Amino acid sequence: MRVAVPHNLPKEEVRRRLRERSGEIANFMPGGMAQVQTGWVDEDRMNLTVGAMGAEVRGDVLIEEGQVIFQVTLPAMLSFMEPAVAKAIEAGGQKLLTKQ
Repeated sequence: MRVAVPHNLPKEEVRRRLRERSGEIANFMPGGMAQVQTGWVDEDRMNLTVGAMGAEVRGDVLIEEGQVIFQVTLPAMLSFMEPAVAKAIEAGGQKLLTKQ
């Protein structure tokens, strides 16, 4: 699944916000019972692992000019939740990028 979140920020500011606020990602998951681990592969790519409801979901966050791309692979048993997860990613991504 690929979810694009548009932004009007310089890439440096997107990086800063994601680094500072990545701990908030668990709050955006449906059910609120997720454990999230993040790591930076390079300056424009953060990987993440989300554990929830006995399943583990892996993904990447790619920082581009004008958008942040969330690429997530859902296990087959959670594929029915794809629309809800995509909506949560979009809303959560916007919140992460919003100035606080």
